Amino acid sequence: MTDMLIQLDMESKEPLYTQLRNQIVEGIASYQLKPGDALPSVRTLAQDIGINLHTVNKAYKQLEQEGFLIIQRQKGALIHPGGVPKADDRYLHELTNVLKPIIAEAKCRGIAYEQFTTICQEIYLSLHKKGDNTS
Repeated sequence: MTDMLIQLDMESKEPLYTQLRNQIVEGIASYQLKPGDALPSVRTLAQDIGINLHTVNKAYKQLEQEGFLIIQRQKGALIHPGGVPKADDRYLHELTNVLKPIIAEAKCRGIAYEQFTTICQEIYLSLHKKGDNTS
């Protein structure tokens, strides 16, 4: 996958397919993966990172359903050439549902609003910096 390195935590409670999905999305967000870029075949990626091919297939299928990838019989999996669909009301609702418990836990653990927003801003900006380092 171009210069992008996939690193999965085999000890994590987060399923491997979710970790893989998230890292591909991060690669797209940071411009390490660009519209039209081909991803390795399911079999090749599974062998390269040492996981079951069904795990890779599940991640690819989820990314296709979410509009990040298109999967073609002859070309394999490609980063959606037209770009990722823009946020709509459904996505904003999902985003709120995902962030709400994270924010609630941070608040319970004493993370101040300013600190939380700084963390979010740093993560957001780091995705641009990663993209700037690749050509």
